[in-house]
Amino acid sequence: MRVALVILAAAIGAAAVPSGAAKADQILSVGGDTLEVQADKLEVDVTAGEALLTGNVSLAKGGLKVNCPRIDLKFDQTPHVNWVRGSGGVLADVKGVHAEAPEVELDLKKQLLELRGGVRLTRGQGWLQADKAAIDIATAKVTLTQVKGMIPVSPKGP
Repeated sequence: MRVALVILAAAIGAAAVPSGAAKADQILSVGGDTLEVQADKLEVDVTAGEALLTGNVSLAKGGLKVNCPRIDLKFDQTPHVNWVRGSGGVLADVKGVHAEAPEVELDLKKQLLELRGGVRLTRGQGWLQADKAAIDIATAKVTLTQVKGMIPVSPKGP
């Protein structure tokens, strides 16, 4: 099963980054040429252009790591992945930032990543909670709604 996942992941990982996303990848610094995938089970419906990964799902691309119980994805005939949704409790880490949310959705056509259902972001002693977090991949602009949290400040002045 892991061999099938690595083959699928290699195909998906190479196709998942649209040509205009190179700039965003540099900004977000998640790097890596491959998408590493592990799951207990993989179901692919080639005709429908859909795949389902379930059970201890983990994805890694460079410094980005995502774990959740379920990943749904849609792809075209090339196959290029167009849409991904992780659900059942998502844990993600990138560059020292830890994120937790019930659900994450990535729309590659719109270049939009959304964490929904109550998001918690932590880094060091700082933390933010929000109802929703949206990240525009092309610009790396982050928008949070219904935010509260704590951001440490430097004890030294400017």
